[in-house]
Amino acid sequence: MLDILKAIILGIIEGITEWLPISSTGHLIIVDEFIKLGTSDAFKEMFNVVIQFGAIMAVVVLYFHKLNPFSPKKNTKQKRNTFELWFKVVVACIPAAVIGLPLDDWMDKHLHNYIVVAIMLIVYGVLFILVEKRNEGMTPTVTKLTELTYSTALIIGLFQALAMVPGTSRSGATILGALLIGTSRYVATEFTFFLAIPTMAGASLVKLIKFLLNGTGFTGIEIAVLLTGCVTAFIVSIIAIKFLMGYIKKNDFKAFGYYRIVLGVIVLGYFAIFG
Repeated sequence: MLDILKAIILGIIEGITEWLPISSTGHLIIVDEFIKLGTSDAFKEMFNVVIQFGAIMAVVVLYFHKLNPFSPKKNTKQKRNTFELWFKVVVACIPAAVIGLPLDDWMDKHLHNYIVVAIMLIVYGVLFILVEKRNEGMTPTVTKLTELTYSTALIIGLFQALAMVPGTSRSGATILGALLIGTSRYVATEFTFFLAIPTMAGASLVKLIKFLLNGTGFTGIEIAVLLTGCVTAFIVSIIAIKFLMGYIKKNDFKAFGYYRIVLGVIVLGYFAIFG
């Protein structure tokens, strides 16, 4: 029961941090220093990724009509635009697939630690503040999803590949990249949500297959822990997504930048003192 409670806490953290540009993986790595699941290291590594599947299901549910090209409520043009949106999402996924798959194991071995997480939290926090200050008074060139070109989608996908480094934040990297090339905050955030579906589903599948191929079967409690984490992440993600989309209508991302910097400094200070 203690591991179930820990899974709920981790699911809450995942549901909040996956969509806010503050790094879900980074937070989970940090929290693991204080809340450790009573499972194998292999399971915990897989859990931290597969739990994201619950989060992306929130996007599927909330945006089902918008993402469904076969919806009877859409006219021919709207259906065509939806198909094109999915094609752009696929294009944006290419960099992460090409770069991420070969480096996945190396990243897990060498970069999943608090120092890397803290540095990336601070670096991207500073970048968010600088980009938002640069954009003050500027009019975005892309204010609708239909205005996103394939080349723009590919550039955003390249920024997403940077999120392989823990502490970067997948949503943070893609939103930052989109803002840099003139996309509005609303479009940047929505496209980031949609891009998460194949990216995170693929990452979850890869981690799950690797876990099973290593000969490590699931125990009953591990199945319960994984399902609890995914369901919790799903519920919390719905709340977090609605909050963020409402927030950016009137605010920029500088607050998240300051949060990242403060958290990064706290993490470095804590481990410097308590090691």
